[in-house]
Amino acid sequence: MRRPEELRSHRWYGGDGLRSFSHRARSRQLGLNPEEHLGKPVIAILNTWSGINPCHQHFRERAEQVARGVWQAGGYPVEFPVSTLSETFQKPTPMLYRNLLAMETEEVLRSYPVDGAVLMGGCDKSTPALLMGAASADLPVVFVPAGPMLRGNWRGRKLGSGTDMWRYWADKRAGLIGECEWSELESGLARSPGHCMTMGTASTMTSAVEALGLSLPGAASIPAVDSAHHRMAAASGMRAVGLVWEDLRISRILDERAYADAITTVLALGGSTNAVIHLIAMAGRSGIPLGLNDFDELARRVPVLANIEPGGEFLMEDFYYAGGLRALLARLRDLLHLDRVTVTGRTLGEDLAGATVHDDEVIRPLDRPLATEGGVAVLRGNLAPDGAVIKYLAADPKLLRHTGPAVVFHGYADLQRRINDPDLDVTADSVLVLAGAGPKGGPGMPEYGMLPIPDRLLRQGVRDLVRVSDARMSGTSYGACVLHVAPEAHVGGPLALVRDGDLVTLDVPGRSLRLEVSDAELAARRAAWTAPEPAFQRGYGALYYDHITQADRGCDFEFLARAGSNPEPNAG
Repeated sequence: MRRPEELRSHRWYGGDGLRSFSHRARSRQLGLNPEEHLGKPVIAILNTWSGINPCHQHFRERAEQVARGVWQAGGYPVEFPVSTLSETFQKPTPMLYRNLLAMETEEVLRSYPVDGAVLMGGCDKSTPALLMGAASADLPVVFVPAGPMLRGNWRGRKLGSGTDMWRYWADKRAGLIGECEWSELESGLARSPGHCMTMGTASTMTSAVEALGLSLPGAASIPAVDSAHHRMAAASGMRAVGLVWEDLRISRILDERAYADAITTVLALGGSTNAVIHLIAMAGRSGIPLGLNDFDELARRVPVLANIEPGGEFLMEDFYYAGGLRALLARLRDLLHLDRVTVTGRTLGEDLAGATVHDDEVIRPLDRPLATEGGVAVLRGNLAPDGAVIKYLAADPKLLRHTGPAVVFHGYADLQRRINDPDLDVTADSVLVLAGAGPKGGPGMPEYGMLPIPDRLLRQGVRDLVRVSDARMSGTSYGACVLHVAPEAHVGGPLALVRDGDLVTLDVPGRSLRLEVSDAELAARRAAWTAPEPAFQRGYGALYYDHITQADRGCDFEFLARAGSNPEPNAG
């Protein structure tokens, strides 16, 4: 155990120098008595609450409960408001700003008299951003997930946020429901604070963080409004103090085994394809090489056990009642590294002791999985030399081996303008291709990858098409959507060379994505290609454009992902 004079914050408050005097004097200005904070671990509470982030609507209250836990354990809590990344409202995409929150997290933890931290996130990009920054700062941290919202409801039917929005939007465009039903759905889809209650990116990433060992056991599955969520927040604050005294830093938890277990968890959950990008970026901050092949290798031997939308039937509330993530991980014990330490100070195996499944339909047994292999496949070929991904569990099985003529859109505005053009040459056999929606082209790699099916095909009963893009898609989405094609079209990747009518072959079992055009023809097209102008001329956007890496490398900034360390600030 560390002594009070060994605390990082002691460099600000201890000693007889003028700077230490100034720091203590300003603490008195804050209304603090010496015994309230001196010699105690200072715990930063990084709160991503804002008035326009419904996923984090309850974080004002939860921050108070975290602080209560810190006080109870003998620490001193300090709340820091940091950037909110609202998946619903921030445009063109919060993915553009993930790295900005990661930078802010790292620098807040580095520059203030902080001994440890509680990170509060949940909405899609906030979770990886906080953990990326914390991994770079390397302090003791515990993550408090926002928790899923309650299930939606409409005319006696349960609704999954995102997933059912896409389904009923297709029904509306097909003429199966009208404005009255659509208006009712608007009020029934999202009924409480919390992130999406399907196995979208939010639930996938908070579950991955728990599997990494950075949340208290069971935290990721608790619904946002359940009283257990209040208690978890307070317990996390208490544990943060213990982590500081034990000097259990994030680097002691995040090793190769932890990331392998996180990938295994994502696959067994039938989780979001976005997790591929985020986990690669997070591992990079931990100095651990992780790539697309690691996902594909594990996907071939990890079964899908979570029967949760969009690939299954149930929602996160059902998952919680069925035993939650601890119960699912207990069923995967033979595939996990049970001897590694977690934020509890115990091993993962000890954290899972006593976990049981209460509903075998929600969390399937190993001999009756939803799928025998993980629902994500990594594809390569002349159309994706550096890889692409598909969540094939959520696609029409008939399309997993398919060759069809390309219908090409150059940018999302082009897609919106022409997708329902009556002269568009598109059939159920077509392959929709969206180029120019990647990290630089998007800009920010927006969730455009679930390209809309033309209205006239919907009216004919078509509900899925092969779609290929350098974009991402929401984890709540579904369909035969090939995503994250790398390198992207904007930097001259092969996607930029596809023309209407070119045959595109998708072969998921063979892990292949090919453009059936000769090498000579592709070389001629490449010679005629000119790079688009950068989307940004100044500001953060220009910094982003100049330094963002491609999807297969996690879309981090190269200067943040590189090896090396920064000096501790001189506080004296």
